[in-house]
Amino acid sequence: MKIGIVNDMALAVEALRRALAARADYEVLWVASDGQQALDFCVAQRPDIVLMDLVMPNVDGIEATRRIMARAPCAILIVTVDVGANAWRVYEAMGAGALDAVDTPSLSGPDAHKSIATLIAKIDSVAALVKERHAPNTAACAPRERAGTRDMPLVAIGASAGGPAALATLLGGLPKDFGAAIVIVQHVDAAFAAGMADWLNQQSALPVRIARDGDRPQAGVALLAATDDHLHLKLPNVLGYTRVPEETPYRPSVDVFFHSVVERWPARAIGVLLTGMGRDGAIGLKAMRTKGHHTIAQNEATSAVYGMPKAAAALNAAAEILPLPRIAAALAGAVNERQPPPAT
Repeated sequence: MKIGIVNDMALAVEALRRALAARADYEVLWVASDGQQALDFCVAQRPDIVLMDLVMPNVDGIEATRRIMARAPCAILIVTVDVGANAWRVYEAMGAGALDAVDTPSLSGPDAHKSIATLIAKIDSVAALVKERHAPNTAACAPRERAGTRDMPLVAIGASAGGPAALATLLGGLPKDFGAAIVIVQHVDAAFAAGMADWLNQQSALPVRIARDGDRPQAGVALLAATDDHLHLKLPNVLGYTRVPEETPYRPSVDVFFHSVVERWPARAIGVLLTGMGRDGAIGLKAMRTKGHHTIAQNEATSAVYGMPKAAAALNAAAEILPLPRIAAALAGAVNERQPPPAT
């Protein structure tokens, strides 16, 4: 795997080099000292993954991520000192297209080995996403169960790279009296889920909070998947988490949640697939459309990473392909339509 390092601190670069040297399959392709240099290097020699610092002179990691995803898109992992203290910057970088974040490893001390292992695990996780993105498509619709009698619509949203900013725009465009329940599956490390829910809550007239095992979707409330397990409907109106399937590189998986909606949600549902790397959610969105639910995918022009929505478009899974600023209005219109639940 070819890796680009973006960091202006010599000690941090040395720590990253030593950590990566433990793996024979890792190759440091180049080292950039600021975001503009990183962009130039990505255009000239695109790596498999970029390890991006946040705070740098000239062009910081957030703006560098945005420019790289626009001109030479590749997988970006934020590697910075004290991710927790830089949470808001992390969310902004993920909104620009970064996939995940991890603390800069230590050169010495009692936590050095653990910090290196954590970095390597994060890189391997991102590598699995990149590899899966190029795997051949397979499609299979989930089995259907008889619906119940509830009539509250459910909006099921999936997102990955670029998702936080897209979610903020979408949720910010919904009215406070929105008449549907909202459940969001965003590819994000469990350590950041609660903070992301708080951040999204500030962008939205609707309350946003993390989804807990046993929660019931509520009209006008947005619930965000909050663990590395998969969020699903374990009962027709009850959320839960599951480890299965173990092998998927996406945790939590949008496909798992969308398929559970097909299997168990007793009323109307609307599936929305936003910006993201890979294909997670495309097959599930197709299953939702086949069941008779309305489906929407974000268009290429407004996607930070046109991977997941592109896969959905290729499967004809989306009834509508819309620019991000129009999705909230489309949801409000669809929710207000008086339609019967899909056939069972």
